[in-house]
Amino acid sequence: MGRKWNNIKEKKASKDANTSRIYAKFGREIYVAAKQGEPDPDSNQALKVVLERAKTYNVPRVIIDRAVEKAKGGSEENYDELRYEGFGPSGSMLIVDTLTNNVNRTASDVRAAFGKNGGNMGVSGSVAYMFDHTAVIGVEGKTADEALELLMEADIDVRDILEEEGIVIVYAEPDQFHLVQEAFKANGVTDFTVAELTMLPQNEMPLSEDDQAQFEKMVDAIEDLEDVQQVYHNVDLA
Repeated sequence: MGRKWNNIKEKKASKDANTSRIYAKFGREIYVAAKQGEPDPDSNQALKVVLERAKTYNVPRVIIDRAVEKAKGGSEENYDELRYEGFGPSGSMLIVDTLTNNVNRTASDVRAAFGKNGGNMGVSGSVAYMFDHTAVIGVEGKTADEALELLMEADIDVRDILEEEGIVIVYAEPDQFHLVQEAFKANGVTDFTVAELTMLPQNEMPLSEDDQAQFEKMVDAIEDLEDVQQVYHNVDLA
């Protein structure tokens, strides 16, 4: 799964280079999670996941607090969670997750971003079956063997563990997300390099140089859309 970790790193690097955009997206996601349940991460698992992710992207506390307070204040602003699936150059596959207050606008914008960059929208289910919903947790200061041992002691089964560039990456079932984190915290880990609930492709595909350039242009166009929260794909960008 090393190449999948490379793609996650690429995504983080891209988002780290666009801080204002990523902060705005997190603000919206935190607001939605807080509004759908209690505005307290101890009793709202969805909010807790978003806040753990936000921490790995260094989202300022003021952004987080503003979104939570907005939810507490009973704002009437509502968002729908919608997923779009589609294809890029050479049959590459993409999943686009959005939060929108205007479904028609979002559908039109996502379709245009695909179409103008050599791709096309697919129907629901045309792509998602080739991806696995996965918890990905990255830590420093532990070896893969140490991580496996402490997770086994906590009676947690994981899909895979790898060690790369001094970081141990754990791939687990989505419902193990918090259990894996708590096991590490109980063993002295206070910060996480990665804390994501993501869609990982079952197989990755390479693209030619020209196709990859077009693919990356398409992904950038989709991610630039205001309503888009996440873009997942099956292209090996290594």
